[in-house]
Amino acid sequence: MRASVPGQVERRLVQAAEPAVFTDAEVDGLPDPVRRYLRAAIAPGTPLVTAARVGMRGQIRLGRWLPFRAVELLAPHRGFHWAARAAGSISGFDCYVSGEGQMRWRLLGLVPVMRADGPDISRSAAGRVVGEAMWLPTALLPRFGVDWSAADDHHLTARWPLDTHEAALELVIDDQGRLRESVFQRWGDPDRTGTFGLHPCGGEGTAAATFGGVTVPSEGRAGWF
Repeated sequence: MRASVPGQVERRLVQAAEPAVFTDAEVDGLPDPVRRYLRAAIAPGTPLVTAARVGMRGQIRLGRWLPFRAVELLAPHRGFHWAARAAGSISGFDCYVSGEGQMRWRLLGLVPVMRADGPDISRSAAGRVVGEAMWLPTALLPRFGVDWSAADDHHLTARWPLDTHEAALELVIDDQGRLRESVFQRWGDPDRTGTFGLHPCGGEGTAAATFGGVTVPSEGRAGWF
């Protein structure tokens, strides 16, 4: 499917790439495990982009498991717009732009099946930005205001400001620095109790691929808990 992103949304999310490329100097002074991860994820000479389009396909649970295809415009420091089609009949988008989150979904392009916004949706969508950031490691360099720490050789945490929120993404890497798991605390109501709260959310990668000098998970699964 082709991404359907309103022009004003794209202008708010996309900024010109930094006039620089990745070198070892970008990771000077970072803990050894963090340097290992960033060097494994970003090839020397890769442009330091902070926004990208990510295409995806798989199965999504909407009451039952359904096939879906989606295209996401992702900018970890500004937001995202995720446009998808499930089972060929349900289409719409989730987004977080300029501090506000929205969900808009229709059946056959006509019948509204989901429309949500407000403070809880915005806070939840901001949390999703944090989780999606694993697909754009160039945006997680210290030059963009990201603070890194390492609990041990395999457990890392990246923190950065996102509007009024503090983003905190925990990553698990292997001995070669390849990303295996991610987890973050996301505001939401995954059990549909009617009460929002913070719950662990994340995913695991089962395969990786390189796109334009950036190596990221290309297969896996993600969700609440």
